[in-house]
Amino acid sequence: MNRRATLAAVLAIGFAALAGCAVAPVRTPPLPPAEQAAAVARQQAREAALAAMPDWHLEGRVALTNGTRGGSGRLEWTQRGPAFEVVLSAPVTRQGWRLAGGPGDARLEGLEGGTRHGADAAALLREATGWEIPVAALSRWVRGARATGGDARLAFSADGRLARLEQDGWTLDYADWRPQAGGIELPMRVTASRDPARVRLVVDAWAQGEAWP
Repeated sequence: MNRRATLAAVLAIGFAALAGCAVAPVRTPPLPPAEQAAAVARQQAREAALAAMPDWHLEGRVALTNGTRGGSGRLEWTQRGPAFEVVLSAPVTRQGWRLAGGPGDARLEGLEGGTRHGADAAALLREATGWEIPVAALSRWVRGARATGGDARLAFSADGRLARLEQDGWTLDYADWRPQAGGIELPMRVTASRDPARVRLVVDAWAQGEAWP
């Protein structure tokens, strides 16, 4: 079995069930100009607050599709400033992989053939597995913040919460915002898509700052 087939086996459990939890496409009409301006100001304040809390951890379930291939598993993501550790596992098969590193350095463990190293986490994951996952940008997108660099388009729901973010060719849809430690709200459901790739995330738990494990 080659390395990409091994990853497919890791992700083979539960895809249909998690896909049913996907965020519905945003169809809310644009807010009136004054409300849009207020929502943008709140978003800027949120992003400043998130930047002041660079250490965080999430646990959840993820579904991945890339053209005709798809799968799902358990996800744990730990961020310490620019350093990250992403662990994906399939509880039934007890298989998985671990991606860790920081700027200019990444290593991928758990696939057939041993540990792999690279300068860019997303490129390393794509070369080793065929999955398109923008790791650096997702570390900000997953908390409902724009990635650094590059223009972004924002759309808000009627209650002023972020509903959609478009940046670097990716579209992020958000739902089920809930207050967390420190009083800041974070999304519990996120879908990131750029044809043919799609990442669907259901967060079971967030931890930030002093609550970070």
